[in-house]
Amino acid sequence: MTDQNSTGETAKPKKADKHQMRSAARLYAVQALFQMEQSDQSFDKVIVEFEDHRFGAVYEGDELAEGDTKLFRALVKDAVNNQAKVDQMTDRALVAKWPIDRIDPTLRALFRAAGAELVVGKTPPKVVIVEFVDIARAFFPEGKEPKFVNAVLDHMAREARPEAF
Repeated sequence: MTDQNSTGETAKPKKADKHQMRSAARLYAVQALFQMEQSDQSFDKVIVEFEDHRFGAVYEGDELAEGDTKLFRALVKDAVNNQAKVDQMTDRALVAKWPIDRIDPTLRALFRAAGAELVVGKTPPKVVIVEFVDIARAFFPEGKEPKFVNAVLDHMAREARPEAF
């Protein structure tokens, strides 16, 4: 999403564009993690597919958002590399009767992406929570899932980065 200025040079993306690209990267990371789990595809294959066919693609006249490639790759990689740690954090945040392997696969992918950003990333935890609750709203616009996601991520954030609270 870069434009050229009046001298023909490439202009830097505006702050709003950067925010939108980071939000899109988080959404794509959740979708990629979901796809990896459902189809047993490798990290490399899913990354290439998303970057080549989803970022900025046009489907039925609707253009998908460009994503921040660096953040997208980091979230997916960190979620895969830290899956055991993130899943354990998620389990501790869930009711004992509902371990992570029993929850909706979309929520599981969301918790893994958000957990990776909480464990490895530098983004303030409250920003991570807001961003991923928004993603939950996109997937579950009528349900109680966004409130559930908020509660679980709050618990995970306090465990991963207690100094931020």
